[in-house]
Amino acid sequence: MLKYMTISVAMLVAMPSAAQSVDAAAIFGARESVEQASLSPDGTKLAYIGPGAGQSSIIYVVRLGDGATSKPIMRADGKPNRLSGCSWTSNTRLLCGIYGITRFEHDIVYATRIVAMDDDGSNLKVLQQRRSSGMALEASFGDGDIIDYNPGEPGHVLLMRYQVKESGAGTRLAQKGGTVVERLDTATMRTRIVEPVRPDVNEYITDGKGNLRIQGRLEVTNEGFSTGIVRYFYRRKDGGDWAPLSVVGPDGAGFEPYGVDPDADIAYGMKKVDGRMAAFSHALDGSDTEKQLYADPRFDVGGFKRVGRSRRIIGVASEGGERYFDPAFEKMLNTLGKALSGYAIRVVDSSEDLQTLLILAASDTDPGRYYLYNRKAGTLNELMLARPPLEKVPLAPMKSIEYRAADGTMVPGYLTLPVGSTGKGLPAIVLPHGGPEARDHWGFDWLVQFFANQGFAVLQPNFRGSTGYGDAWFQRNGFQDWKIAIGDVTDAGKYLVREGIADPNRLVAFGWSYGGYAALQSAVVEPTLFKRVVAVAPLTDMDRWKKERVGWSDYELTVKRVGTGPHIVEGSPAQQAARIQVPVLMFHGDLDRNVSVEQAKFMQERLKNAGKQSELILYEGLDHYLEDGAARSDMLRRSGAFLSIK
Repeated sequence: MLKYMTISVAMLVAMPSAAQSVDAAAIFGARESVEQASLSPDGTKLAYIGPGAGQSSIIYVVRLGDGATSKPIMRADGKPNRLSGCSWTSNTRLLCGIYGITRFEHDIVYATRIVAMDDDGSNLKVLQQRRSSGMALEASFGDGDIIDYNPGEPGHVLLMRYQVKESGAGTRLAQKGGTVVERLDTATMRTRIVEPVRPDVNEYITDGKGNLRIQGRLEVTNEGFSTGIVRYFYRRKDGGDWAPLSVVGPDGAGFEPYGVDPDADIAYGMKKVDGRMAAFSHALDGSDTEKQLYADPRFDVGGFKRVGRSRRIIGVASEGGERYFDPAFEKMLNTLGKALSGYAIRVVDSSEDLQTLLILAASDTDPGRYYLYNRKAGTLNELMLARPPLEKVPLAPMKSIEYRAADGTMVPGYLTLPVGSTGKGLPAIVLPHGGPEARDHWGFDWLVQFFANQGFAVLQPNFRGSTGYGDAWFQRNGFQDWKIAIGDVTDAGKYLVREGIADPNRLVAFGWSYGGYAALQSAVVEPTLFKRVVAVAPLTDMDRWKKERVGWSDYELTVKRVGTGPHIVEGSPAQQAARIQVPVLMFHGDLDRNVSVEQAKFMQERLKNAGKQSELILYEGLDHYLEDGAARSDMLRRSGAFLSIK
């Protein structure tokens, strides 16, 4: 029997009382109070990253137990240094990733560093680049990735990183460029090579015990452009040469490995069946036996469920269901599901012996609660909230719906109605997702909940061109088949009006990234449907986008993704600005590498030249995601006022 208790971690976060006036834009726009969390190997300590002012982040360490208190041990100022994550390498040592977004010549680049420190913030050391005495012939902005936290010796990890090519500096000696794997001692930050450099390798997968079992080699053209083809190889348990495993193309065909089970001596991976992703195992003993584990007749398999420091795969999930490979964990998660009914449950981390688990339980009306679960004692202790300021704010349920498109196709989506509303005659927002190679899911969404809090009905369509529903639903993609994707978005608005949910005079559109593109293009094809449009970080011109990728390794893939033909002009809102008849508000960070800020600037220029009502708000020093509570709150405040039509 599971015993439920509450032992709160004292967090440095203020929660509004019922008597305080609530600034909705401020509390919904605030970053999560727990951005990433990790348990120590013995399960007695918790490290987590919380937000500071602006883009800054703070690492906290908690000694778990009665009266547990968060102690800040390091801060990244966000100008440009930001924290990407921290994990324990021993019971007293943490390894953290730091990244920054900066300009290099005419480009925007992400630079990363890896640092280690004791659990009180002392003895901080920074990983140094592996260099010879020669002159660097290329630039590297990253320290690499940790691919195994459990290589058999406490305080050590396996690091995969890119080694820059160097000249011989007047000698016959030179350093080859390529991917290398090293064992890193996090106490000293010294490394030793365990797998020599290879110029064509871009991926390694371990067995969670420090052994390299799978290698991925990316094919590139003679000009250095990625083809999107990866050839995978595997190594037998007893060592030896790399043997061919599979080939995965840019269309997703072929067995793509995700992890290795060292005991069963198999790789877990994904492969298409009838146009949908399914889960498979592939033997690594030389027999190459492949077995289908799980396929969903409606949805792509979304990913594998993992647990522990070794990231052991215990199951697989899709929108339609789950399949577990570990009966003990399946039983445990079912028990937790009954105790936390109505919540989606995720194992965030665990102790080395898998007896102490950090659990996140969240739902559409609860941003998330972190629990500590002791399997042996059967106790479940609530630790902290993902978003404490929202604890006393009523949140709106998200309902899965389908609506009929103009061609008769039933389009799935999520409808959120304001708390306490009749659900009729409301101001309403159609909010298409980004990507477009993405989809919306059931669960808490800070954008949706802000607008519902302001009285809007919100519909999130998983239009054709979304992922997760198989190849037939994806079509070619949301750019080449933009007419179908945007038709589904405008039909979402018509559905809201037809059902009486939306007041047709207060129907608006809001989108971010591709969603911003979709909102703008919807105003092109249906100029009077949406009365106002907000676009955050929107792509607005396909031809300019292709040109912006010149010189990057994904240039040829981008050209193929966008395609050629009349849809380039017809499907670009900046080229059709004269057709837009409603007010437009746009937001963009000036350090956006996903979608250049020049896209929004060009759209603004074209709208102004066409005599349209439009405004562009620029955020200095921010990227595609605007991960700054003040900026997000400002964006929400301005958007809410702009979209509120009296």
